Amino acid sequence: MQPARPVYVAAQALTPFIGKGNPDFIDKSHPDFGKRENPSLEEHLVAAVQALIKNENIDPTLIQRGFVGNFAGELFSKQGFLGAMVARADPRLAGIGFARMEAACASGGVSLVSGVEAIQAGLDLVLVVGAEVQTTVRAREGADFLARAAHYESERGIDDFTFPALLTRRTKAYKEAYGLSDRDLAHFSVKAYANANRNPLAHMKAVKMTLEQAENASDSNPNFLGNPELKEHLRMSDCSQVSDGAAALLLASAEGLRKLDRAMKDCVQVRSYGICTNPLGQVQDLLRLDTAAGAVQEAMSDGSITPSDVQVAEVHDCFTIAELLMYEAIGFAEQGKGAELVLSGRTTLEGDIPVNTGGGLVGFGHPVGATGVKQVAEIYRQMKGLCGDYQIHKDVDTGLTVNMGGDDRTVVSFVLDNVN
Repeated sequence: MQPARPVYVAAQALTPFIGKGNPDFIDKSHPDFGKRENPSLEEHLVAAVQALIKNENIDPTLIQRGFVGNFAGELFSKQGFLGAMVARADPRLAGIGFARMEAACASGGVSLVSGVEAIQAGLDLVLVVGAEVQTTVRAREGADFLARAAHYESERGIDDFTFPALLTRRTKAYKEAYGLSDRDLAHFSVKAYANANRNPLAHMKAVKMTLEQAENASDSNPNFLGNPELKEHLRMSDCSQVSDGAAALLLASAEGLRKLDRAMKDCVQVRSYGICTNPLGQVQDLLRLDTAAGAVQEAMSDGSITPSDVQVAEVHDCFTIAELLMYEAIGFAEQGKGAELVLSGRTTLEGDIPVNTGGGLVGFGHPVGATGVKQVAEIYRQMKGLCGDYQIHKDVDTGLTVNMGGDDRTVVSFVLDNVN
């Protein structure tokens, strides 16, 4: 879709993404263990909203509607009804209509679509928040919660870690079809960690990853799946992080910008977007992200751009194989050639198509409901020169996001334009 009524990203805010491996995360090895606890789901959500209001000097009484992206609040935090939770962030938000949106890992993207379409319906200022906390239970219990993003009845039994196993089916198939090596995939991990090391908000900001570490299984980088057919094809370094965090965006019409007294040059415009859904448990081709391709094609076609017009991208690398397949779904690389793109260096911070500049899901982290919102915030931050040590050193006019829910079951893609 191309908005008939212009829509702008007027403001953004991110909390740090934290979890195991992050120096700010409280676990048994942390010096503050027993003295304080990690932020709750409410605290992350509230922190993102309060940061947006304070740092961007927003009058919250001007906001007319809001949407919250969250996948599994009831499971990890025993808390649902998160639309009403937003109002706790500031007493001036009371009385505004808020609703929660859920589409597994695309919950944030779907919330943004709802916000854009609310502005198409005539509203001027819409708040969109994504938040998730996933570190409250042990890994196997959390894996069972996340398996709800699969077709639970037919796919839960593939492995105790259902979701990693589903994407590893794709890795195995791709290796068999195109000769992909573990070393090829290791380059995706190394890029993600290197970018995260330059990003103070990233989950893995303090963890280094070499090519040798990422390529080879070890005690610190195990093949952790139980399924014997898939086990050798996935290491911990191939995985996105189990993270806590939140992100917030304020969407505005031109009239909304006038109400905020916000200059166009401080904004990013939503040029177009696509959303596509296919049935749970019915992946047709393990070698392609068909749903992602459909969402991206809608966004790019309606925005009258081609892959060569994209200058920076945020794609859903829930596993390294997903980033590779995203390159092909977008059209950055031909089918079977996705690894060649990362090996060329073109998707690094210094390349001509920087992808996942802050570390992506593998390095920055993956608080599920926040991811789609964070992706758009990251494009905004790159366009406005706010990324500090991981700022790409070129002017960026056009950016692309791709936020995937489930095993390529619901995908949201945005094309964003810098407003100079």
